[in-house]
Amino acid sequence: MELNAYLNRLKKKKVLVLGLGVSNRPLVRLLLEHGIDVTGCDRTPREKLDEEMLSLERMGAKLHLGDGYLENISGDIAFRTPGLHPDKPELCALRAAGTQITSEMEAFFGVCPCPIIGVTGSDGKTTTATLIAELLRHAGHHVWLGGNIGTPLLDKAEQMLETDKVVLELSSFQLMDLHHSCHIAVVTNLAPNHLDMHRDMDEYVSAKKNIFHYQGASDVLIVNHDNAITETFAAEARGTVKRFSRQERVENGVYFQDGAIRRGDDVILRQSDILIPGLHNVENYMAAILATEGLVTDEDVRAVAKSFGGVEHRIELVRVKDGVSFYNDSIASSPSRTIAGLRSFPQKVILIAGGYDKHIPYDVLGPEIAAHVKLLVCTGATGGKIAEAARASAGCPEILEIDDFYDAVRAAANRAERGDIVLLSPASAAFDKFKNFMVRGAEFKKTVMEL
Repeated sequence: MELNAYLNRLKKKKVLVLGLGVSNRPLVRLLLEHGIDVTGCDRTPREKLDEEMLSLERMGAKLHLGDGYLENISGDIAFRTPGLHPDKPELCALRAAGTQITSEMEAFFGVCPCPIIGVTGSDGKTTTATLIAELLRHAGHHVWLGGNIGTPLLDKAEQMLETDKVVLELSSFQLMDLHHSCHIAVVTNLAPNHLDMHRDMDEYVSAKKNIFHYQGASDVLIVNHDNAITETFAAEARGTVKRFSRQERVENGVYFQDGAIRRGDDVILRQSDILIPGLHNVENYMAAILATEGLVTDEDVRAVAKSFGGVEHRIELVRVKDGVSFYNDSIASSPSRTIAGLRSFPQKVILIAGGYDKHIPYDVLGPEIAAHVKLLVCTGATGGKIAEAARASAGCPEILEIDDFYDAVRAAANRAERGDIVLLSPASAAFDKFKNFMVRGAEFKKTVMEL
């Protein structure tokens, strides 16, 4: 269905938009521009509304605000923000009253005119999705990159052509009640994550499966052969399955051996030609190579690898001061992500870790800290848990526990000597002290630049 046809079907309906964050603000604007009755519901109290939300009200949106923003509302259709659990009691009540619950992402899948390549997983989603887009662009394709990466695309659908390519980063929250799947679906890896939002690990894994659950025989699923959970997805796939592996040769896919990514006996890309550090980025490249097979050449892959400097907040070099290198890996909101960051460096680092508690285990982080960290600076709500995990491992380094984030950064810098690496890789979300990981990373960079 074309976007205009979809919007015309909403013109006589009462529409609720539940949550007025990044993904839903362009949606509200789009609906208002087409003369649709919109009520925007958000927890933010009126006195804290920003100018963009006030502008939506001036355009005609009714606003239902504050702690009771989901109470006493009714409508024909409701667009759920990704962070709102579909089974939240208020949403169940709306559903029981006859309201259709959907999302910006669900609507986009229904109107997108071109093939969609989707990426999900616990770690590596953003870098892999960005790499796929970079490879496609280098090969001359017109690409739209969006989704959980921060760019909603529904309002752009009318500009898209059938020959374009869409690359989406998809979170478990976006996938939970999605009734569409991607033409090419990539699952980078899976490990415990977001258990503060999901009921349990089973619900988290089940949400991820929706990226391929509705595929057909002509579609493609790409999985990490080395990850025990993602490898089980292959048996449920309806289309072609391709695998990537760092640990062993795979036939229908690519693998890493003797310092190179290979397809069969042919070398596609050597690790020494990849600008961004770490074996986890070798995995990201393998996933991106499979997602773009037949659409780009190996020469495109090599050219991008030599020039692509990575995505902000992902092992990002901030500055070198007095011989000390400061790296921002604020995106690392889980132990597995921090482990990948630690393994990216050839020497032991000064690690700053801790943040919001997502109720995930930290025991796996302890041995990695012992092996890769010379000084551990713990901060935030999970600082104590991370310190406890480190102390339980033989070879535990010195630990500083400093609750204030800025003091923790300055303490790490003060203890660093020429040749050291100071790495912010929190293994935790940012919400205990910051709006999101991007704000946390920006504050880290600001503090480092002020040293």
